[in-house]
Amino acid sequence: MDKRPIIALDFPNREAITKFLQHFPEKESLYVKVGMELFYQEGPTIVTWLKSCGHDVFLDLKLHDIPNTVESAMRGLAKLGVAMTNVHAAGGVRMMSSALKGLEEGTVEGKRPVLIAVTQLTSTSEDEMQHDQGIDRSLENSVLHYAKMAEKSGLDGVVCSALEATAIKKQTSDDFVCLTPGIRPLGAAVGDQKRVVTPEGARALGASYIVVGRPITKADNPYQAYQEIKQEWNGEI
Repeated sequence: MDKRPIIALDFPNREAITKFLQHFPEKESLYVKVGMELFYQEGPTIVTWLKSCGHDVFLDLKLHDIPNTVESAMRGLAKLGVAMTNVHAAGGVRMMSSALKGLEEGTVEGKRPVLIAVTQLTSTSEDEMQHDQGIDRSLENSVLHYAKMAEKSGLDGVVCSALEATAIKKQTSDDFVCLTPGIRPLGAAVGDQKRVVTPEGARALGASYIVVGRPITKADNPYQAYQEIKQEWNGEI
């Protein structure tokens, strides 16, 4: 379990991030998530800049393509030196195994990034999954199936709701990573998330990492919100 909540930097550009980070002590090392919105606008230089500021980066691009393409993409992304990155488990075992191969081959120094697979998005309900994806099973069973495929492929873990973390740990191993978005403190707006859990709840359910966006990025005092969530995540309050 990482003691730092991962902050989802769901901003359109570097300028917006610079303004946001001004709320934090300059020398505090954060764990931040760079997703599609930011990466597609700013490119790889945003990762390089965040790392130069002393922050760890989870590069959340959810790669999902043919195995050869994903392998080549991961070989390139590995050179950015991110702490973690991901693919979609729906791409299958061959694709996930190829992603791992590319990531290992592209890591020129140090430890390769943690590689995890997205199971079902925390914005997806069971009804939506069954109707839109045509998956005729429970949402939890779908998530468990994807988690076991990720483990078979050699990946380090999955992205899932904290609600599924306990079951995943039972089906895989204690050190299998469960990174959990959809984290909301008590009383916070749920937004477009469906399967939400508090930081304390995520810890109790066995989550390895939590990702928090709007409760921090939209707060009147982002640093205070971050500290409160961090304390709750670590069982300090």
